[in-house]
Formats: sequence, C-alpha cells, structure tokens
Amino acid sequence: MNNWFHSWRAAIRIARRDAWRFKGRSFLVLAMIALPILGVSAADLTLRSSELSTEEKLDRMLGAADARFTDAGVAGVPILQAPDGEMHTPAEDFGDKIWPSGATDVTKAIPAGATVLTDSTGNAKLTTVHGLLQTDIRELKAADPMAKGIMTLLEGRFPEKADELAATTHFLESSGLSIGSTLTARGYDKSYRIVGSYELPNDLKADQVNALPGAFLAPYAKVAEKAGMSRGGVSTVHLVEAPGGFTWNAVQQINTKGVAVTSRAVLLNPPADSDVPLYQKEGWGNYETSAGAQAAELAALGTVVGLAMLEICLLAGPAFAVGARRSRRQLGLVGANGGDRRHIRAIVLGGGLVIGVAAAVTGTVLALILTFLLQPVLEDSFGQRFGSFDVRPVELLGIALLAVLTGLLAAIVPAVTASRQTVLASLTGRRGVRRSSRVLPLIGLAALLLGAAIALYGSVISDQFVIVAGGSAIAELGVVAMTPALVGLFGRTGRWLPLSPRLALRDAVRNRGRTAPAVAAVLAAVAGTVAVSTYTASSEAGDRAEYRASLPYGAVAAFVVEEGGRDVPAVRDAVQRHLPIDVRADVARVQVGKAGCSPYEETPGCGRFEIVTPKANECPLWAPSVNGEDPSAKFSKEQRRKLAEDWRCKQGDEGGIYVDGGLLIGDAKVLKVLGIKDPGAEKALADGKIVSFSKAYIDRSGKVGVKLISDTAKASQAEQEGKPVPGEIKSLPAHLVPEEENAYGIQAMLSPAAAKTAGLTTVPLGSLFSTDTMPSSEQRQKLDGEISKIGSDVELRLEEGFVGKSSIVLLALAVFAGLVTIGAAGIATGLAQADAEADLKTLSAVGAPPRVRRTLSGFQCGVVAAMGVILGSAAGVLPAVGLRLTEERERLRFYQESLDQGWGVAPTPPYVPIVVPWETLVGLLVVVPIGAALLAALVTRSRGALARRAAI
Repeated sequence: MNNWFHSWRAAIRIARRDAWRFKGRSFLVLAMIALPILGVSAADLTLRSSELSTEEKLDRMLGAADARFTDAGVAGVPILQAPDGEMHTPAEDFGDKIWPSGATDVTKAIPAGATVLTDSTGNAKLTTVHGLLQTDIRELKAADPMAKGIMTLLEGRFPEKADELAATTHFLESSGLSIGSTLTARGYDKSYRIVGSYELPNDLKADQVNALPGAFLAPYAKVAEKAGMSRGGVSTVHLVEAPGGFTWNAVQQINTKGVAVTSRAVLLNPPADSDVPLYQKEGWGNYETSAGAQAAELAALGTVVGLAMLEICLLAGPAFAVGARRSRRQLGLVGANGGDRRHIRAIVLGGGLVIGVAAAVTGTVLALILTFLLQPVLEDSFGQRFGSFDVRPVELLGIALLAVLTGLLAAIVPAVTASRQTVLASLTGRRGVRRSSRVLPLIGLAALLLGAAIALYGSVISDQFVIVAGGSAIAELGVVAMTPALVGLFGRTGRWLPLSPRLALRDAVRNRGRTAPAVAAVLAAVAGTVAVSTYTASSEAGDRAEYRASLPYGAVAAFVVEEGGRDVPAVRDAVQRHLPIDVRADVARVQVGKAGCSPYEETPGCGRFEIVTPKANECPLWAPSVNGEDPSAKFSKEQRRKLAEDWRCKQGDEGGIYVDGGLLIGDAKVLKVLGIKDPGAEKALADGKIVSFSKAYIDRSGKVGVKLISDTAKASQAEQEGKPVPGEIKSLPAHLVPEEENAYGIQAMLSPAAAKTAGLTTVPLGSLFSTDTMPSSEQRQKLDGEISKIGSDVELRLEEGFVGKSSIVLLALAVFAGLVTIGAAGIATGLAQADAEADLKTLSAVGAPPRVRRTLSGFQCGVVAAMGVILGSAAGVLPAVGLRLTEERERLRFYQESLDQGWGVAPTPPYVPIVVPWETLVGLLVVVPIGAALLAALVTRSRGALARRAAI
C-alpha cells in the first residue's frame, strides 16, 4: 500500500510538471474538458435556482394566507380535486347527461372566524403615452400583511385610496408612464393616479395595475355595458386565513360545496396518491411521477452525457498520445531506473488525472461565478425571479467527477501504448514498426451490419422510433471502430496527389493513433448533423406540401370584431398608408342581437348566425346525434370507407381566414383580391344572389339558408341537449362557384345591398387588400406600431407563403458541425506539427522551400476534415431515412384507422417525403475541409524555430 501510494504520488508530480512545461497542449485539453463542465454546471445551477421550493411557490401564490378558495364553475355540485387544487371534476359521473355549469357562492364555504382577502382580475384598455394598451386589472389589497409575497413593491407604495393605482414596471416601460402619472380606461372618464411600481415574481413581463377591491372593475363594467364596449370577464379568488389551516380532510369537506381549495398545509404535506379520490377515477391518474417519463428523461440525459464524453475522449486522446511521445525520453529514463510498465502507465494516466482535476475545478468555479453574476439577466430572460441561489454540492461534485473520468478515459489508450515501448526505443526515439489492430475493424463491421439491420427492422416492421435510433447509434459506433482501417484505405489515393497533399495523407495514415480519433470525432459530429438535417429537411418538405395559404400571396386581411367595428376606418387608413396596396375590398359581417356584441361572446342579448346545411347534404358519418352516440358506429368498416369517398364527407383543404359564420358581406372587389376568376360569381353578386363556395349548403331549390340565432346561450344549451337550435332562416338564391376556385376559408358571400334586402343587419368588419409588392419588414413594423395605438384588437394577417423554419436550424447545425470539424482537424494538425517536427526539419535540410511547411500543415488539416466529413455524411443518412420510413408507416396506419373508425377523413393519404439537404452536404463536404485547410495554412509559420540537438 505504501509503495503504491508513493509511486502514484511520484507519477502525478511528474505529470503535473510535464503539463506545466507544455502549457499550450495542456491548456488545449483543459479547455476541451472544462467547457462542457462549465456548461453543464451552469445549467444545473440555473435549473436548481429557478426551481422554487414549495414554500416559495406558496408565498407567491397565497402570500401569508392559509388557503385559496376558487369557484369550480359547476353550480355548487360536489367535486373531486388534486392536492394542489389545479385539477378538479364533479364527483358524480354525469355521462350523457348535461354537465353542471354555473357560478358558486364561495363565501358560503369559508369557515366562520376566518380572515378573507379577495383577489379579482379583469382587463381593460388603458390610456398611455402612445395610445391604448390592453392591461390586466387586479383588485387586491396588496398592502395587507396577508398579501405579502404575491407582489414585490419596488418604488412608492401600494394604493390606499379608490383613485390610486400601482403598476408593474413592465407596464410603466410599455406605456411611457411613471409614478405620479394619471391614467384612465377607454370610454371611462374617471382618472387614477399611479402611486407605486411593483413586479410579479412569477411574471416579470406582465402588464398589470393594482387597485383596491371595488375601485375599478365594477364601475368600469357598468360604463362599458352602457357604451356597448367589449369587456372581458372578471375572475375572483378568496385568500383565507384560519386557525390551524386547512387539512386534506377539511379540503375534501369544502369540495362538497363545489369549491376548489389550494391549501398551504396540504401542499407542504401532500397526501398519498391512494388517498386522493380524483386519482382513482379512470383517466385522472397522477402522471407527474410516471416511471416511464422518468426513465425516458434519464435515458435521454445518459445518451447526451455519453456522447459528450465520447466526443471529448476522441479529441483529447491524441493530445495525450502525442504528449506521451514527446515525453518518451523521460518515460525511458523511468524504465532505465527500475520502473516497470505500471509506472509508465501511471505517469500518462496521471497526466489525464491532473488535466481532468484542473478542468473540473476550473469549469465548476467559472460556472459558479458566471451563474451568480448573470442571474439577473437569466431572470429577465425567463420572465420570473429565481428562488435562492441553490448550490447542490453533490450534483456539482458528480459533474466535476465526469471531467476527471473523461480525462482518465482519454489517457487510457496512450498510457497502454506508452507502456509497451521498450526502454531502448524510448531513449533513442525510435518508434519501431507498429501494426494496426486487425480485430477492431472486424468488430466495427459487425456492429455496422447489426446496427443497420436493427434500424431496418425498426423502420420497416416495427413502429418504435427507439429501435431505429438505437440501431443507428450502434451502426455509427461500428463506423467509428472501423475508422483506423478506413483511414488506411484513404491513404491508397495518395499516389495520384502532388507532393504536399501526398505527404499529408501518408503522415495521417502512418500516425493513425492521432488521426483516427480526430476523424472519428469529426465523423460523430457530422453524422449527427447530417441525420438531423436530413430529417428536418424532409419534414419541411412535407409541411410545404401540406401548407394551406390563408390568402393569395402578398394579400392582407385586417378585421376588427370589437365594439361593432368602430375602429375599422382607422385600420383601413393605416394599412393603406404603410403598405403598397393595389386593391382594397371593404367587407362587413352579419350582426345578430344588440349593438356592440362580439361574435365570440355568449352574453345575454347577443346572438349569432350560421349557414344551414340541408339534411340531404349532411354526411352520415358526422350527422348530429340526439343521444350523444357516435353517428358512425352504425356503419360497418366497408360502409365507412365507401362514405369516405362521398362528396358530402370529403373535407376541404384547411386554412384560410376565419369569418364569423362563414358568410362575408362584400362586393366584386373581394373576388378580385382573392383571385377568383369565375365570371358568374360577380354577376351573381350584382343580381343579389348569395355566392356559395361549397355545394353542401345549396338545397334542391338552389337556395342557401342563413339561420339567425337571437340568443347564443340558449342555442348552446340546446346543442348540449341534442335539440334543434331555434332561429329564423333567411333563404336566398345561390350561385355555386367551381370547386377549383380557392375561397381561402370563406364559405359564402353576399353583397351589402342583398343583405339589406334580406333583412340582415351588418356592421363593418374590415378590408381585404392586394399588394403590388410584398411589404418590407420596415413597412410592416410601422404599420404594427400604428395599429398598436388603436384601441380595438385588430386581426391583421399578411400571406407570405410557406416560410420554413428549418433553414435556421440547418444553418445552425452546419455551423456547429463546421466548428467541431475545424476544431478537431486543427487539434490533429497541431499534434501532427508537434509530432513531426523532425520530418519538417528534414524537408528543410534537403532544400524544400519554406512554403512547404505551410502547405503541408494546411493539407494535414484538410485531409482529417475531409475524411471525417465523408464518413460522417455517409453514416448520418441511415437514421434519418429510418425515422422517416417509420413515421410514414405510423401515419398511414392512423389514416387507415381514421377511415375505418370514422374519426374524420383526410382529403389525401399522408405525404412523408425523404429529402437530402444538398446545400448542407455540399457545405460540409467542400467548404468545411477547404476552410479548415486554409485556416491551418494561414496560422502556420513558414519557418520552424531552431531546436537544440537532442542528447544521446
């Protein structure tokens, strides 16, 4: 034991001095290992600090209260809830009966003697320096001790009077206001003074103002209702403080009154899943602790860590090998003085241990410093405040041990190689004759064939993506194992090359110990890039084929559905001022019910309309069911497939603009903007007919019915009960537009004069525009800036055609692979320069010009990059093709099931193309090796430094 300790201490001392002596090489390997450790440690620190403890979450949610009571919205019937109160459902299974819906008086569930604080939230458009800003209005007595922790006061104070407000810092920045400013809401004359600024720890980017309970929302709602303005709903929760808090049994007792409870005591000491009745119901299990999900996360994490360690070992291993050769005289002296192979291995492994420990310490310390300093920036980026700066020593130690382990693993092969050299060879500097392993290529070939077979099985027979990915990984590792032999095959092409590239290629083949790992590292990076690039490009090709334009290319739609379209003229003028408009087509919508009703809200007095589908034109698979049963269940599989070909059941292409009820009021200019060439459509509009873009709406008499539903709430109840929806039907003569014309989501059109004649009330909706040229980014930004100052919510859409998002991904992947390739090739070149200094001196001695040194260095770098890129490109296509074939089989199976079960019929079978990203491949195969060679040539000196004569 004592001898073992002393020998290792001496080995580590020698390794430390050797690392300090060759600082450049040591720093290169240290940085290579430390950078991943820095990234992983920083990610761990950020993740742990951003994860709030239960106490911190409760402080931000409940303040100092014991519980939060929330109306479950089930008209007071008993409910079952999850321990956190976020999920709940009626305790009774209503099945096909009407499910309860309605408000509950939460105050009746609050125990006597409890202290209560209401927290109400609504929204309004508030006046700002720039115009109007949609803002959340929160009525909470924030200065009350019970609310401490929900809001963080930054400056000033919370409101104490009914005409005072506090605002979030983000609202103040967005609005241009400050403490002391006054503001009001649109259409609301009462003004408020801002007396303080605060932030929401969980949402730093929230636009919110705080008022005292009853000071804003209730009076504003009355004014908005009188003015016919659209207004959002108000939600109220109750913060409750009671002696002893609320246990799980108390929470369940309160649930019987239709109230959900978030209890501090329950969350700090949650019940077992078996004691939660909600989790015992079918379909309501606790999925957060799923063993399968945890296993998948661990597998993904292990794969990433393993690949990162493999990449580092492949890059750092040659550095240790060259270091061992540079120190072979020193290692020979150790052998000459009685040291055996164990001591030689210990010295080289000691180098890996020293570099690994240094990298672990450096990466961990830098991660702690950078994460602590950048925490405010990270909080602003995430949009929420972290908890305490959470340092987990055990996790950081485990990450640091990865660095030490990586250093040792990278030094194992060089240590074994160095220990096998004789003392004479080490002292004289002779390398002797070394043969490559004949077993390793065979193992690699077997792994390649096995992995390819597994991937083929997964893509053709099985539907498991994991099988394809696993087989591809095995095949790639097989190619890595075959790399030394493949490098030798590349060497046979040197006979046709000029002097410098021939010398570079032969040097790479002769020194496979440092060339093969670098090539394998490049291979691994490029293979992953090619696989992801091929899969991404193929997915984008499929998305491009399935893309459905909302409008003709370059066309613009600007709609306003709030407040009866009061801001439509301002929106039309703004679009025409800032965009290159060719044709403007003004459109309107049908209004049912009182003025100011939005088609999206179900409030008393508001109605809606719909285009009637005649009974004979309804698809039997989708016919309305009175008893709630699936209408397609009465058909056999063969009947469903036959009905799928029926024109009544064929779904049109999805996409287009959304028009309330599918009916648009407009003139012939709309047809011009939409690019509809049917001459009969324009004549039909002039004749007062309704233009239909689907024959499903036209009855046998050639008319289309428009049903006016006066009460939306009653209509919704009738639909739930399976009863006919009451309403007045207006029948209008129709003209059918040919199917090849694309109406972009519009189901029917009617001229304003015909709508008036039919007794339909219309209100402005907006306009459709065609453009001379595609609007520039600057023009669109100016338009967005002006529209943001308009009070109403504007639905603005510009059709740009299919815009693929993968181009950025492909570019990022190509840059990443290029950097890894150039880095690995540069490392191999630097090691070759250090390892072949004697050969370079010989070239100079026999009269080779100085530029040979520079060109040789460039070709050495280019050769490594080229070999890695070629092999990686070939290895990366396999997993992408396998995954796409698997995806195609899965989508085809789902398509067949949809035909058999009647879930909804797709218009065409799924399209899953396989596309090779040639631009990315050309960039990797041509640009990257040439760039690496030029870079290496530029940074290499033409003349080497003079060296003293080696001692004999």
